[in-house]
Amino acid sequence: MNSETPETLTPPSASEEVSSYQHYRAVGIALIVTVLWASSWVIIKFGLEEIPPLTFAGLRYTIAAALLMIIVVGRSDSRHELRGANRRQMLILAGYGLVFVAVTQGTQFVGLDLLPAISVSLLLNMTPLIVMILGVILLREVPTYGQIGWILIGIAGVLVYFYPLDLGALQIAGVVIVLIGVVSNAFSSIIGRAINRKKEFTPIVITGVSMLVGSVALLASGLLLEDVQAISLLSWFYIIWLSVVNTAFAFTLWNRAMQTLRAIDITLINGTMLPQIVILSIIFLGEMPTFLDWIGLALIAVSVLIVQMIQARQKNNRRETGE
Repeated sequence: MNSETPETLTPPSASEEVSSYQHYRAVGIALIVTVLWASSWVIIKFGLEEIPPLTFAGLRYTIAAALLMIIVVGRSDSRHELRGANRRQMLILAGYGLVFVAVTQGTQFVGLDLLPAISVSLLLNMTPLIVMILGVILLREVPTYGQIGWILIGIAGVLVYFYPLDLGALQIAGVVIVLIGVVSNAFSSIIGRAINRKKEFTPIVITGVSMLVGSVALLASGLLLEDVQAISLLSWFYIIWLSVVNTAFAFTLWNRAMQTLRAIDITLINGTMLPQIVILSIIFLGEMPTFLDWIGLALIAVSVLIVQMIQARQKNNRRETGE
């Protein structure tokens, strides 16, 4: 899973009938969203040449959250949800926003400021493996021997990619910061699924409220900690494009597609993110992986994809058996 992806919807059960047209249309929409999200990495790298990372991330998500909240407030059913929410529910949404937006996205932007886009993407793609490890610790969900094997292969891929380990101080700091983001992304995935299972709010309310809280905290941190100079028109274009198209619009499309797709479909579509980012980084950023880098990228991509496919099949089996 990429850190752009919000956990706000559960895919339909196998018993829900979906026509071939609806399925392929949803697949097409979801793939378009992954292209937008993959392009975000290139745009962020360009924008970081002028805008400090926390401020950049804060502006992106604050504008996107404002757009989503305008939609939420403009809909009577969404307003009714907000009026009926109690303090506990709002605190949970706020906590989700702080973890998913403030910490996860903040560390991603800082990581992109210190590391190549491909390196950051590789580390963030470890999120499903971290989620599984956290599941063992927190939920006592014991993985199969096959899953454990693929987790080890994924970890080996990361080690191969960064071999030899002769990173400079800033690069080491970048790796540590991104790994914090990976753990935060894993926690946000777990929290998002817990919120979704309760079905107390619609996806747009969950995304809008949580993103608003997290983005304001992120922007405040940037303004307090960073030296922000005048922002050029080109950089404002980057910010607006990321906010309107790659965040608010893309999340809306993603949620629409998730209403139709199965867990296994989501897994395969998410699996296209890493190669897309690699290709775009080569073309636009000149980040050419070495032979060992390609091996590491392949190992982590395959291991994460197979682990997620196994999990998706397990979910489908439990749903079909009524467990």
